[in-house]
Formats: sequence, structure tokens, C-alpha cells
Amino acid sequence: MNRIVALALVAVLAACSPQPAAEASPVAQAPATHPVSGLQVIPVTVTTASGRHVIRAEVAATSAEQAKGLMFRTEMGANEGMIFPRNPPDVASFWMKNTPMSLDIIFIGTDRKVINVGANTVPYSLDPVGALDLTAAVLELKAGRAAELGIVPGSEIQW
Repeated sequence: MNRIVALALVAVLAACSPQPAAEASPVAQAPATHPVSGLQVIPVTVTTASGRHVIRAEVAATSAEQAKGLMFRTEMGANEGMIFPRNPPDVASFWMKNTPMSLDIIFIGTDRKVINVGANTVPYSLDPVGALDLTAAVLELKAGRAAELGIVPGSEIQW
């Protein structure tokens, strides 16, 4: 009888011992995607005089994704945005065609610092909103958010 108890104890201890980790499922490894656009979502960290702020930004990576941007979108959360990497860097210019919500358009230089901010853009406007210098990326936020966070020329943005 003691032998049966000993074998049972060994079986219980083996079941409780650390086991090799199973391979992570593809779902767990997949990057986050936005439910509306289907674009990858990444954290973008903005450092201002008021501190560090993290924005969940959709990445408009391809020319087609950048051409569409936030067109036709009617809402966006306070800590959400869209980032447009410019490869190669250029002097970026954006417009609000087919964009029903006002945005702050933040132009980011090759040093990852804000060059200028096109604040509170006019929905549906065809007027260009442009960078004042060579642009490594553009970050779009809900209108007024740049001012709320203290995003000004010189603020640092990392992605």
C-alpha cells in the first residue's frame, strides 16, 4: 500500500513541477490591429513639459493607407491617433478631404522632434496643411489633443 501512495505522490509532484512552455499561439504573437481600419496599432510616446504620454497609433505604412488616412472616420479616442512614417523623409503636406472630424496634424522631424502642429484642422477642407521642414513622420490626433498634452515644436516623439 505504501508503494501505491508513493507512486501517487510522485505523479502529483510531477504534475505540479514546471513544464516547458508551449509555443505561443499565433494570435498572442500577432500585433494589435485597429477594429475599424485593420491597421497595426503601436504605442507612440510623446514627451512634453507636462510628462510622457502614450498614444495608441494606427500605422499608415503603405502609400494606399497613407492616402486614405482617417478619411470617413467619425470618431477617435483621446489617446488614439494615426502615424504616417515618411520613407524617405520629405516635406509632408496633408489635407482634410473626406475627413469629417477635426484633427491636430503633428509634423515630426528626422530628429524625432515636433517641427510644427497644424491644430484644429477644418473638416473636409482641401487646403494643404504642411510641414515647415523635412518630415520623418506625421501624427494625427483628435483636434485639441496636442494643446491638451502640451505638444509643441521641440516635443519628442518616439515610435
